[in-house]
Amino acid sequence: MAALPDRFADPLRQHLSLVDLRDLSEEHLQPLLDEETESWRTGLDWDFRPSADLVRRFVHLRALNGYVLMSGASVVGYSYYLAEDGKGLIGDFYVRSPYRTLATEGQLLDAVLDAMWKTPGMRRIETQLMMIGSPLDRPVPYTRWFRSYPRRFLEATLPIMPPIPSHEPPGVQFLPWHEKRQDDAAKLLAMSYRGHIDSQINDQYRSPAGARRFLNNIVQYPGCGAFFGSASFIAWDRVNHNMCGVSLASLVAAQTGHITQICVGPSHQGRGIGCELLRRSLTALAAHGCNNASLTVTAANESALRLYARVGFRSRREFAAYVWEPR
Repeated sequence: MAALPDRFADPLRQHLSLVDLRDLSEEHLQPLLDEETESWRTGLDWDFRPSADLVRRFVHLRALNGYVLMSGASVVGYSYYLAEDGKGLIGDFYVRSPYRTLATEGQLLDAVLDAMWKTPGMRRIETQLMMIGSPLDRPVPYTRWFRSYPRRFLEATLPIMPPIPSHEPPGVQFLPWHEKRQDDAAKLLAMSYRGHIDSQINDQYRSPAGARRFLNNIVQYPGCGAFFGSASFIAWDRVNHNMCGVSLASLVAAQTGHITQICVGPSHQGRGIGCELLRRSLTALAAHGCNNASLTVTAANESALRLYARVGFRSRREFAAYVWEPR
């Protein structure tokens, strides 16, 4: 593992210690989670409380692997991780603002990655950290295995003005989302993301089984907000009798929606299906009372960025997807 360069040395780091997350209670983490919740609210219009509640629940059960950064008796940073079937995921990472430097964040990141790579069978680690400093240009451990993918958090004011014109291509029917369509959607995602840069970021896109797990996480867990079926739609090919597009939405705050997934099958791209799916999701979110909507997109996905800009989305934050994988 590469050590941090001397220029990133920080006197604060000399006074911080690392503690196993399972050795602390949820009460120890409360001030940090309160600050993180406020950071998500002010920085992204995102209600982080459901995610914080889930963290507290698992910390109470001593069931969450990770580390806590301590200054004396105070928690100033923490991160937890998940590991399954040879893949690791850093689920959250936050350092309180007075202590947030490259060196202190690096100390915590070093500890988490070291522990994950000691897990038997670990072959790949993924994460997208919205609250880490200098996400696009920072020193990282295990540099020989590391790849970074710049991403953008976009936001649009609702309702979209001027309204997006409705467009229904011949032979395509747009239908409300239904969970019985999850298998169809998983097959569509795996086909649509074959060879796509996003399948390098998230390997669940590479197979229908992985995409099914991805969809299950969107629907059941609060990481991308509370799934909102009323603003989620599918595009159905009447001729071939299969799903050719999908748009899934969630609520991340009382008046903020989020597009968690939008894709169109390769043979149906260029026909305006993605734009129509997006229009329907945004219209439904506005009708629900949302004042704005957000989504995330990989910076290299230029065609998607052009569509979102045309609709009215603007960049609010740059972040990155990180992948460590021995090659």
